[in-house]
Amino acid sequence: MGLKTGIEWTDATWNPVTGCTKVTAGCDHCYAEALAQTRLREIYLRRRPVIETPENHDDPFAVRLWPDRLDDPARWSEPRTVFVNSMSDLFHHDIPDFFVLRVFETMLRADWHVYQVLTKRPSRAVRSGA
Repeated sequence: MGLKTGIEWTDATWNPVTGCTKVTAGCDHCYAEALAQTRLREIYLRRRPVIETPENHDDPFAVRLWPDRLDDPARWSEPRTVFVNSMSDLFHHDIPDFFVLRVFETMLRADWHVYQVLTKRPSRAVRSGA
């Protein structure tokens, strides 16, 4: 996953987490939500959401963890610019602290890449020491 991207400012995407909730007006036309509701719907619904509710179970854009993707960047030998969680926000409140830490551990271990972590939740990023 992530070895090809149409995003012009990055070489690869890496999504150990998918899903999000809207927090600003900038979220109104979220491409990640549109993809989750259409092209990726069936794939995402196969994974249980972090917060189990009937609504989240049926919502492909509810936050979901993908631990099997955590080591992906370590398998990419060629250095890349990697967009972390293009389909989520790493600092979403539903993502457990331990999982955020595991994502950062992977980035430190596979340090030949340049990682781009975008967030609309900078206060959690500061609290977590990112």
